[in-house]
Amino acid sequence: MSADTLVWIALAMAIAAALYSSVGHGGASAYLAIMALFAVAPETMRPTALALNLVVSAFAAASFAWRGQTNGRLLAAFAVTAVPAAFVGGSVALSPGLYRPLVGAMLLAAAVRLFWQPERLAARPTHAPPLAVSLPAGAGLGLLAGLTGTGGGIFLSPLIILFGWEDARRTSGVAAAFIFLNSAAGLLGNVASVRQLPPELPILVGAVAAGAVVGTWLGVVRLPRERLLQGVGVVLVIAGFKLLLQ
Repeated sequence: MSADTLVWIALAMAIAAALYSSVGHGGASAYLAIMALFAVAPETMRPTALALNLVVSAFAAASFAWRGQTNGRLLAAFAVTAVPAAFVGGSVALSPGLYRPLVGAMLLAAAVRLFWQPERLAARPTHAPPLAVSLPAGAGLGLLAGLTGTGGGIFLSPLIILFGWEDARRTSGVAAAFIFLNSAAGLLGNVASVRQLPPELPILVGAVAAGAVVGTWLGVVRLPRERLLQGVGVVLVIAGFKLLLQ
């Protein structure tokens, strides 16, 4: 790609990383959209998005965990089935025609709920989900993460918040670690695609790492819980429209 194109892609990805990492997400859906906008080869898009997801989610997960804002038991309740499912999903080529409108509509519906009375959502008491719910849900989310080239946090965060399984900030910590594990598994599941990683990857990694530093700082110590909920809502709207309009 040309130098001008690379600059614009890197800048857009840095902004996306800042927005997504502030709520504990890796930003894979945004990176996919940016690469599609600049006509990056399809076979390059998924492994690149997963690689960048690993960088951003690793930084976010470490930052939230360092502050004691990651519920390890809740993470394990979903990740134990999600990670192997993401590995399987990463090895499968999925036709996007069916899942895009369904998932896009679901994300927009969840976003509406997060924008509506976020103070009440943030103030609710939390409770752990039963394993009969978290284990199959984790498998489904992991499979979807591997199939789509995302980390699955875009689906996990609203699920946790809407059902009151954790508060907003600790949800971000769980989501960041969940995304890291699934992105690694998805990339390993389609390890042959690593050969399609672009030579410009180090520049893109630097861009999203810079964005993650800013975004994670905001999410860990600056944004109040209500604004974190609305931040998740913004991310869901972006991802939802991306899926519906593609």
